[in-house]
Formats: sequence, C-alpha cells, structure tokens
Amino acid sequence: MTITVALAGRISPDFAVDIACDLPAQGVTAVLGPSGSGKTSLLRALAGLDHVPGMVRFGDEIWQDATRFVPAHKRRIGYVFQGTGLLPHLSVGGNLAFATRRAASGRSGFDDIVDRIGIAGLLDRMPDRLSGGEAQRAAIARALASRPRLLLMDEPLSALDTDARAALAEELAGILGAIDVPVFYVTHDLGEARRLASRMLRMRGGSVEKVEEVTL
Repeated sequence: MTITVALAGRISPDFAVDIACDLPAQGVTAVLGPSGSGKTSLLRALAGLDHVPGMVRFGDEIWQDATRFVPAHKRRIGYVFQGTGLLPHLSVGGNLAFATRRAASGRSGFDDIVDRIGIAGLLDRMPDRLSGGEAQRAAIARALASRPRLLLMDEPLSALDTDARAALAEELAGILGAIDVPVFYVTHDLGEARRLASRMLRMRGGSVEKVEEVTL
C-alpha cells in the first residue's frame, strides 16, 4: 500500500507548494528541510486541515482530487503537534478516554496504549502538572488511542531540553517501531531522523527535493 501526494497551489499570498511523492504506507518517513520549506504544509494537507489543489491517495482511498475532499475527521489521522494539544480541563486519563471514545476502541484500546507508552503513573495528573517530556508522551498516547491509520508528528520533541529530547527520542524509537501505523515525522534534527525513520523526505522551497532510504 502506498501514500500518493500530488499537490500544487498557493498556501498564502507569499508561499506556494508543488509537492509530488509516492511513499510506502509503512514505517516512519522523516520530513526534513529548512524553515519555510513546506514540511508542516505537507502534514496539514495529508490531515485534511488545508485544501491545496491536487490529489491525495491513501492506499485505494482517494482523500482528495478534483471532485472530492474527505474532511479531516473522516481520515482517521493522529496528529502530534509541537505543543501537546492536550485538553487542559481533562486529566491525562481523561484525554485518552476522550480519544478512545471517538475511535470506539473501548477499554482494551485504552489499556493497551497506557501499557505501551508507560504512562500509568500519569493518568490522574492534569496537563499543567506534567513535565515537557511527560506531556509529549501523553500527547503521543492520545494520538495512538484514536486508532489512527496514519500518524503525523510535527516536531514533537522541539520544545524539550537536550537531555529530555534524547531520552524521549530513544523511547519513541521503540514505540514507533512497535506500531503498525505509517508515520510522517517532521524534524530539523538529522540524527533524530536517522534514529527514528525508515526513509527521509527532504523538502526545499515548497517542493520535495529527494527521498532516500535510511541505512543502518
């Protein structure tokens, strides 16, 4: 199964994209490039948050073409932002329960994610009582609890200090390696990309510059 993107159009008055790629719907694709190269624009188009003219196909499903546009809530996509995006009025457990209810995955889905991410000790905590690393682990757990078919991660470790970032990147490598969900992972850190990804997609000026496999 593949993910195919062919988009060309203006995102804003001073920025346009011309993105074409055909990637396996498996493993982790690290998306790299300088600021303003179109990395987040690619993720937002995949998520259905922005409507850029062109085509997006996930396996046999057309999410967007000249005659249709599948809205974000029908694409079953998990999104982890630079900020956690946790609902501030709910505990960590409440955030996960909200995601599992939306996915109709029930208690088994909840328990599986808690065990996999190792956040049992955080379930009763409110988001403002979490460290940066704890909050990002909770955000990743919430994204997975929604049972996504595609996981989009936009610089999820960028707000952490060096030590916390290195520690969570190590955990994340194990988590992403264990799930059967394709991941697009935006980062500026080449070392992080090599540690986490199966392939690297490099962007510049709103276009895909090249795609290369990561070799160990």
